[in-house]
Amino acid sequence: MKKDHHAAKLENEIDLYKQMLDLIDVGVHAIDENGNTVVYNKKMMEIESLKRSDVLHKNVLDFFAFQDEMHSTLVQALRIGKQTVHAKQTYHNYNGKEITTINHTYPLVRDGLIQGAVEISNDVTKLERLIHHNMKKKGNTRFTFDSIIGKSPVFSEVIEHAKRATRTSSYVLIVGETGTGKELFAQSIHNGSSRSSGPFITQNCAALPDNLIESLLFGTQKGAFTGATDQPGLFEQAQGGTLLLDEINSLNPALQAKLLRVLQEKSVRRLGSTKEIAVDVRVIANMNEDPVDAIAGGRMRKDLFYRLGIVTLFIPPLSERKEDIPTFVSHFIQKYNELFQMNVKAADEEVLALFQAYDWPGNVRELEHVIEAGMNMMMDEAYLSLHHLPYHFRFKHGEGRPAAQLQANPLQKTAAADTFVYTSPEHTTDFQTQMEQFEKQYIVHYLEKMDDNISQTAKILGMSRQSLQYRMKKLHISRQ
Repeated sequence: MKKDHHAAKLENEIDLYKQMLDLIDVGVHAIDENGNTVVYNKKMMEIESLKRSDVLHKNVLDFFAFQDEMHSTLVQALRIGKQTVHAKQTYHNYNGKEITTINHTYPLVRDGLIQGAVEISNDVTKLERLIHHNMKKKGNTRFTFDSIIGKSPVFSEVIEHAKRATRTSSYVLIVGETGTGKELFAQSIHNGSSRSSGPFITQNCAALPDNLIESLLFGTQKGAFTGATDQPGLFEQAQGGTLLLDEINSLNPALQAKLLRVLQEKSVRRLGSTKEIAVDVRVIANMNEDPVDAIAGGRMRKDLFYRLGIVTLFIPPLSERKEDIPTFVSHFIQKYNELFQMNVKAADEEVLALFQAYDWPGNVRELEHVIEAGMNMMMDEAYLSLHHLPYHFRFKHGEGRPAAQLQANPLQKTAAADTFVYTSPEHTTDFQTQMEQFEKQYIVHYLEKMDDNISQTAKILGMSRQSLQYRMKKLHISRQ
């Protein structure tokens, strides 16, 4: 009778322990010396989307998939007595659900021998998904320093200076021609800094009239003007993050003075309000002209430049780092291979020579557009060739051809000097049709000039005989 009472008391205590384990907000999973589950509480069931009956008294490796058995902290604790704390672990249950937890794992020792192991888990699966979702939602900050292409010495120096700027919250001024990648640098600085989890907001200062830009930047107070409402400006919206002001030199001097006050005081006053609102915002500004020229021309206040230009990055144009062109070409071909479901291997030697000879006034952006346009003209060819490139690029004032090539081929001089008049087809404004008709008329014009000599026509057009024959076939040009 006494024994039955002891057994009942023990059973009651075990039941109390089970209830306590089910009430705590962490997952508890314990295994015995054989790896079989002996404790599996309610929170652990929620974390791993499993029933207690599915796991209890069964081997841990039968229900959870790891890259390797020893990737399981629970198995490590059992087999080698390893204690692990604050360990992030991602694994899959037998239903294929991915689970991410922060674990504290301990071996259970009795009489100097490992008798089992216990794992206490905090579920961070939802947090991981939320972070991933927010990163995708941000979208406009997808660039990091790994996204920046180019290894020329002059460009590598700029990248190094930009990386150093991530260590502080000082204002940054980025100077570079259109298409050099100024916003790419701005996003990389933001994502590499302690503000990376904060907002990244961009505003082109030339995109809107002065009155709208002012209210957009600084916000409005209800009653400030007809229809005005309480509206936070971009500085308030960028709190704790980064505000990128593009084409800062397009702001009028009065607005530049107001901007300077915000930068100095680190507070903003909404239009129509007397209340100062403290702002913690890193400002990065872009401009596409030399600050000295902008100041001399009255397009930028000198005091604003001194305040903004604590860190000034001058991004060199593509014409000053042509050794990076082959890298860009490979990158963009691969990019549009994926987008267009194509398998272009590379640009041929003629194209690369043309790219090296060209000055690229539109910089990297222009190079990308030329490659994208060229790949749109390709069929099943493996290499991007001259005849694939857009006309405005190939024949623009005879530019883009090495001078030595023109000198070596007098026929090309004749072509450059020859007058070709394009006759637009009636009743069509379709761009593709116009381009095809232009190309057809252009080829026919020089075929007639060269008395239908394919080889001579190919030379005067700066392409191979095979390329010309391909274009003729595609455009249904037949010559007797």
